Amino acid sequence: MTAFAATPFGLTGSMHSMPAHLTGGTYPTCAVRLVDRRTGALHRVNGAPLTVFTRRPHEAVAELLAGRDPAHWEARIEPLAPHQPEAGRAKR
Repeated sequence: MTAFAATPFGLTGSMHSMPAHLTGGTYPTCAVRLVDRRTGALHRVNGAPLTVFTRRPHEAVAELLAGRDPAHWEARIEPLAPHQPEAGRAKR
């Protein structure tokens, strides 16, 4: 799975590197995480990584980065794969 780093200035890299289903405006469920640029570690709350699950990743990025120094923080968007039925499972 590919993760994309987001800053207040947009996604790193070009939009052409994003999967087609992400560029059309329809987003799958995504995990958005806050990352400390100095250490590469995820931001943690009570020991658990802060993760936002959303279908509107850019809104979550804006909320996570609000009031934070962009030189020290970035948000990573990871599209989650849709549920795949198990192979060989009988369909009804």
